[in-house]
Amino acid sequence: MSQKEPTFFERERDRLSTEITAGFEELLSSSNVLNRKLEEVLGMTREYETIAALWQSFHELMRGQNEPIDDPRTVPGTGAHVVSTNTRRQ
Repeated sequence: MSQKEPTFFERERDRLSTEITAGFEELLSSSNVLNRKLEEVLGMTREYETIAALWQSFHELMRGQNEPIDDPRTVPGTGAHVVSTNTRRQ
């Protein structure tokens, strides 16, 4: 046996090392893809939170207009506008 020729163990070790390296590279690539997708989802979530907050404020505004107002000077259906009445007539 010559010193330059690798043994079965060395060839098998090199083959397995190459296979493991390729597996880690694939794992790293898949992890990067997953990370980008998660960032996209989080970005969309932030966008939806902004829209949800806008609709929530609109809902609260509309709900506030439907509450009865105890001021006898208001006219129904006018958005609680007060109609001035002049009680002094000549």
